[in-house]
Amino acid sequence: MVNDPLQDSRPRALTVSELNHQARHLLESSFMQVWVEGELSGFSRPSSGHWYFSLKDRKCQIRCAMFRGMNQRIRTIPKEGDKVRIRGKVTLYETRGDFQIIVEHIEPAGLGALQQAFEELKRKLQAEGLFDAGLKKPIPALPAHIGVVTSPTGAAIHDILTVLARRCPGIPVTLYPTTVQGQPATAEIVRAIALSQTHGVADVLIIGRGGGSLEDLWCFNEESVARAIAACPIPTVSAVGHETDVTIADFVADLRAPTPSAAAEKVSPDQREMLRQINDREFRLISAAKRAFQQLNTKLDHLSARLRDPRRELLEKAQRLDELEQRLGKAIEQRVERLQTRSTHLAQRLAMQSPRKQLANSREVLDRSDLQLNKAMQRILAQQQDKLEHTASALNVVSPLATLGRGYAIARDKQGNIVRNAKDVSVGDPMFTHVAEGMVTSEVTSVSADNSWPTPPDN
Repeated sequence: MVNDPLQDSRPRALTVSELNHQARHLLESSFMQVWVEGELSGFSRPSSGHWYFSLKDRKCQIRCAMFRGMNQRIRTIPKEGDKVRIRGKVTLYETRGDFQIIVEHIEPAGLGALQQAFEELKRKLQAEGLFDAGLKKPIPALPAHIGVVTSPTGAAIHDILTVLARRCPGIPVTLYPTTVQGQPATAEIVRAIALSQTHGVADVLIIGRGGGSLEDLWCFNEESVARAIAACPIPTVSAVGHETDVTIADFVADLRAPTPSAAAEKVSPDQREMLRQINDREFRLISAAKRAFQQLNTKLDHLSARLRDPRRELLEKAQRLDELEQRLGKAIEQRVERLQTRSTHLAQRLAMQSPRKQLANSREVLDRSDLQLNKAMQRILAQQQDKLEHTASALNVVSPLATLGRGYAIARDKQGNIVRNAKDVSVGDPMFTHVAEGMVTSEVTSVSADNSWPTPPDN
């Protein structure tokens, strides 16, 4: 082969692969990450799970790819014609030389503005204190009537009624219908809340709807709806969307429920659980009553055992009286002895003093002391006599003779034993009956174990 010197002087030509590779490197190094907004077109979802679509405006379009690992995080699948915002990396698909974006995140085009409006209203109402826990009204444990503000055709009312029918079907429910999506929904929700107050039957109010996008739920982020919920005198439960959805209504309501079904469970008691509690309390009440009855019986038996025999009490009182009488006598004797000793001592001191004047003075002192001694002795003797008479009178009240004086009698048999039981004597036996004054001798004509008074015979 002949070498052409003219051919060797031409610049080296790149292969298609080299050109695409360099173009890809240039794009990826120049555009690290971009946000692009446009209309979604040509959306496809092959079996691989990846998403392929184009993003266009009035003049141009660009291909986009969102791989399965990224699009699994997206809750709502976009559809043809949606206005969206995407975040991703600009690159080149080298195999076909296609300029494209590898998408990492996708959201509705208006989401950023809505989120900003949400945060601004949240800060405003929070600063006014509408979220304060101290303003939250308690939800009644057993509501007499439940109100529901939602769409009459949505899944939320069906879920709420299904749960209420299962848990406590006896509670009446009133629906205050309203649209829950779109521009008219805001005013309709406010009117429905006002209607529930005018109606005046509900003592708890569920406000909400089923799940949806941020735009679908936006009426529950409106300021007028938030203020209507906060000013409602009826305890309110916010039940908007799914568990992950958060709206301004959740913050101002007295209670937030993650779903409409959960709201129905929170405001309704479980009748099966209530029946179980009633049965349990009935059992505990009966058990407590039985225990109390047993304790009272035990206490009664204990008190009965402690009850003392009156005769034994009488004997103890008599013994105590004898003891006091002896102590009184000893006290009088000791007092007299001390006074005599003192008198003797004074007489000795008087005898020991020789001057006549002192003797005369001492005699006067002795006379006065003797007079005081006599008076003191008379006073003490009088007091002790009164005490003795009082004690004797008290003893006489409890003495057997006083008992006989009140009409009772003591019956003795011929051996002199006290008869306590009718079985101790027989017909024909002599009977000696002691009464208050004297004794009656009689003969037993009949014996009966009956304590009732016998009917006197007819004359």
